[in-house]
Amino acid sequence: MQIGIFSEVDPLKKVIVHTPGREVSLVNPQLKDELLFDDIIFEEDARREHLNMLRMFSAAMPGDGEIIEILDLAEKAFEKTEAREFFVDHLNRRAPELNINLIRNKVVDFSPREFVRFIVEGGEDPVKGFSMLPVPNLVFTRDLAAVAGERIIISRAARKARLRESVLMEAILKFHPDFESLKENLIDPGDGQTVEGGDVLVVDEKTVMVGMSERTSYSGLIAIAEQLLEGSVESVIAVDIPKQRSSMHLDTIFTFADRDECIVFPPVIINRKDNVLVLRSENGRLFSERRISLKATLEELTGRSMTFINCGGDDLTDQYREQWTDGANVFALAPGVIAGYERNTKTFNALIDHGYRCLNQFEFIEEFEKTGLDPTREEKIAVTFEGHELCRGRGGARCMTLPLLRNKLS
Repeated sequence: MQIGIFSEVDPLKKVIVHTPGREVSLVNPQLKDELLFDDIIFEEDARREHLNMLRMFSAAMPGDGEIIEILDLAEKAFEKTEAREFFVDHLNRRAPELNINLIRNKVVDFSPREFVRFIVEGGEDPVKGFSMLPVPNLVFTRDLAAVAGERIIISRAARKARLRESVLMEAILKFHPDFESLKENLIDPGDGQTVEGGDVLVVDEKTVMVGMSERTSYSGLIAIAEQLLEGSVESVIAVDIPKQRSSMHLDTIFTFADRDECIVFPPVIINRKDNVLVLRSENGRLFSERRISLKATLEELTGRSMTFINCGGDDLTDQYREQWTDGANVFALAPGVIAGYERNTKTFNALIDHGYRCLNQFEFIEEFEKTGLDPTREEKIAVTFEGHELCRGRGGARCMTLPLLRNKLS
């Protein structure tokens, strides 16, 4: 399998997603907090919203582009008995309180489809006293790994509710035949670290940003930075952000819209100072340099003047409201072509003020589904899509995507 992410905004070619299924209907109000959901989700509408989002992606992607469902990858990987054994043993080691070993022999003998369903929907064995909850957060595939250049960072989930997803993705990367040739490309932060893909943003070939957040620890950041800097990456920008649910990952308060334009949550990204480090490696030794602002750091390392566009516009209340509903979590389909939840109207008005043409998802599909999107076009487009149910899970367009390949533009 070919992979390669050398920029957050190069034209999308291959992406892993998960369309919500029965697992979201298994979340009741008593379980939602434990499962990291702010509300319960209506499965049918969430599926419709997600599938319409994928239609928009498909309209923007080249004819040979691929939208890959993570459960299709999982089912293929779990055709191997050793993959099922790997999953059970690693989940038992990382979450011993589940006592999955009580039913090890039973689940290892599941068919690949039964095994995947068990992972996603959970299950119980009253006789042996085993019970496992569903994983409704699987829709947020971004957090399960991150591709930087031609390397894949394996995530280590910070919350018990998402541990199973991390082990699932690791099993796919290690046992799916399409990833066989990429085993030497894996970056493993190691046991005891926490790293999630929502905190990793690829600025360009030489620079990667990593958030130190509620979900990615300092030691996890250092572990992946050391391995990134052994390759073609020259600088890792470490951004310290508030350790709270509203800003659980860096991409909840900062995303790229174009090579030199970013959507930002001002109270943390613009108003906060002295929270940036530049990490480099010299003769195998890691060293850091403190920076005052993220904008100045990006301009220094890229050689480009950067424009920061306010999530929520200029009003502070609007900024907080729209950051809460993922206004800063946009996803680039191509340079200057981005998608985000339609409810964040103040953010889209700010984009219009910065020269973006605003289309809803159906207008975008109608315009580009047959002709295709020319990634070299100069026009900038901001696409709104429905997400009334999807946003209840606390994640936007970037959260719901794990890009594997973007066509590199010169």
